[in-house]
Amino acid sequence: MIGNYIKTAILLGLLTAILLWVGNFFGGSSGLVIALIFSLLINFGSYWFSDKIVLAMYRAVPANKSKHSYLIEIVRELSKKDDLPMPKVYIIPTESSNAFATGRNPKHAAVACTEGILKSLTKEELRGVIAHELTHVKNSDTLIMTIAATIAGVIGYLASMARFAAMFGGGRDREGSNNLIGVIVMAIVAPLMAMIIQLAISRSREYLADEGAAKTVHDSKGLASALEKLEAEAKHKPLKFGNNATSSIFIVNPFSASAFATLFSTHPSTKDRIAKLKSMKF
Repeated sequence: MIGNYIKTAILLGLLTAILLWVGNFFGGSSGLVIALIFSLLINFGSYWFSDKIVLAMYRAVPANKSKHSYLIEIVRELSKKDDLPMPKVYIIPTESSNAFATGRNPKHAAVACTEGILKSLTKEELRGVIAHELTHVKNSDTLIMTIAATIAGVIGYLASMARFAAMFGGGRDREGSNNLIGVIVMAIVAPLMAMIIQLAISRSREYLADEGAAKTVHDSKGLASALEKLEAEAKHKPLKFGNNATSSIFIVNPFSASAFATLFSTHPSTKDRIAKLKSMKF
């Protein structure tokens, strides 16, 4: 847990540095001051409200106690097994099959499932998925993963600003000359930095969550089968809303991706995850 707090501090520090650099790049000393104020607000908001931001981004609504009692009972059962407080349960209105957990700590956690996943998975498969997400909560991964997703989204927005500035003759330094190198860095390097941050954080956490889920339910077959289904469905029914920068919080990447993009995926290979699960002994 201490390691996750250190990672969180590093991420927030990196975001601050990037925002200050951008402010100075576009506005000199006055821009630097504005960026400093903005970065403080973003840092505060990322820690306290990133879970609410992500839930709103995916149009998640509280699960209905009657309509979604099946899901709520699974979450309650597995929370008790993991000795966790009962998290809030949300439903994402889409036929795409996926799920994620969020929250700054186990006392403020939430599990969100799409309508599609409730229809496509068996009970054993759904239990494996929920156990995976609750392992993220237990390991305090939700804070670091949600903040990383929020930061990646901000960096992506800044990159878009740089591209817009380049198109309309922006990116000029105080002497009025074109600072094309700075624009290129903003437009290309910044998003790559976001990818690297998420790669470093997400892949190892997914393997640990898979292992923890299998141990919670004393079976790895359900989650392995679920991952296989979710991977196939994501290709045919990708999520139509949200932000690619937040893909790391889902159990599998919910967006369709090119072969090149897959190389920089925040998720490990689903094939490798399934192989590791099937090799587990109980």
